[in-house]
Amino acid sequence: MQILLFLLNTLFFVLVGAALLRGWMNSRRLRMTQQPGLFVIAVTDWIVRPLRKTLPRGWAQANTDWGSFLAALLLALVYSALYHALLGGLLPGVENLGWMVTLPFMAVTFLLRTVLQGLMLLALAYAILSWVQPHSPVLATLSRLVEPLLRPIRRLVPTIGGVDLSVLLLIILLQVGLIVLS
Repeated sequence: MQILLFLLNTLFFVLVGAALLRGWMNSRRLRMTQQPGLFVIAVTDWIVRPLRKTLPRGWAQANTDWGSFLAALLLALVYSALYHALLGGLLPGVENLGWMVTLPFMAVTFLLRTVLQGLMLLALAYAILSWVQPHSPVLATLSRLVEPLLRPIRRLVPTIGGVDLSVLLLIILLQVGLIVLS
């Protein structure tokens, strides 16, 4: 059972994370013709494209990619339902609550956990590429995704001995967020 739950968790982490990354990349006006844009489109197009067609016209013209974010939410709800079904409806700590409360709560928790873990992966990739391959085209994309989170930290924490510790502090803050969430 643990292996099945692990596989379910991994599959939906990739699906939900890709939908969230697609929405974030589109909101930041990044080109989807290079990585990771090609990957997120390949993984999420089957659900995002039909959702965009069903959204009201005003939503499609907004600066936010509501289709991708709605896809992430729906995928998180499907994850919660499957997880709930695999455990036979017995979820530790919420036995007295009905499934109408449990499933949305689990979906939002999974969505938040995916956001925090995904941001941590982006920050780690950004840090490693900035040290190893600072002129990589992927680094420019990662920079545009991570910079809005690093900017406020950089205002508070100066570089020490020529070393920028903002990425390390961001990863620590994201890890604290994951601990609080669990």
